[in-house]
Amino acid sequence: MRYLLGVTIIWAFSFSLIGVYLSGYVDAWFSVLMRIGIATMLFLPFLRLKKIKTATILKLIVIGSVQLGLMYCFYFQSFNFLTVPEVLLFSVFTPIYITLLNDILNKRFHKVHLLTALIAVLGAAYIQYSSINENVFLGFLITQGANICFAVGQVAYKHLLKSSPELENTPKHSIFGLFFIGAFLVALIAFFIFGSTEKMPTTSVQWLVIIYLGTVASGACYYFWNKGVVMVNTGSLAIMNNALIPLGLIVNLVIWNKEADLQKILIGGSLIFASLAINEYIIKKVKE
Repeated sequence: MRYLLGVTIIWAFSFSLIGVYLSGYVDAWFSVLMRIGIATMLFLPFLRLKKIKTATILKLIVIGSVQLGLMYCFYFQSFNFLTVPEVLLFSVFTPIYITLLNDILNKRFHKVHLLTALIAVLGAAYIQYSSINENVFLGFLITQGANICFAVGQVAYKHLLKSSPELENTPKHSIFGLFFIGAFLVALIAFFIFGSTEKMPTTSVQWLVIIYLGTVASGACYYFWNKGVVMVNTGSLAIMNNALIPLGLIVNLVIWNKEADLQKILIGGSLIFASLAINEYIIKKVKE
């Protein structure tokens, strides 16, 4: 859980960094390409694949192309239609996607996980409901595309580790570069099709934000996030995906002075973390 919590705190800054310094100024497709490209270079030196089956290698590349590549393509585009708080708000459905996908793969239904995920969704939805603009529906759909891709990747990675014996004792940093290879291929194709060279970074701050997002928010954080994914139950994983929302809004308010309702953040955030406590309590009772 500590890995997920630590990454969540760091990711809370990413939304505002993108919304304030990159969105509308730097081509979104270029930002995605650079962010993933930097993270890929970070992990390529650690690749060790001699004992890994070809089929497993391909699966890891595909998972990375979805969880990181496609997700980022949707994610960065959403800022062209939504404000930072709206992007955060529309991420509330990720826990539901994670819970349902996991149950589909395991061919069983966990009422506890779904219940606690729904409580987390209610908490996140309560935090902020602002007046919608004409682009909000399209922005909502784009954000759901990112949420679904992120959920699919997390569930697929956890399932793959359980079903692939050769990965059990394999240091995860020695295979994680495969995720970014898959993501980079998607980002490269997307940039050549949709990207524009007319909106390149023009300031040192924009370049620093991109480098930070590539090395820390993407490279290091996704590694530790996926490490944490396999260490918690599905209910906790679903809830931690929503813990980012109150933290992200607090960062957006305190640092960038954006409008936000502190009372709603506190109440909604309390519901999210209460759902986590309920989930952990029930799971512990079941094991006893």
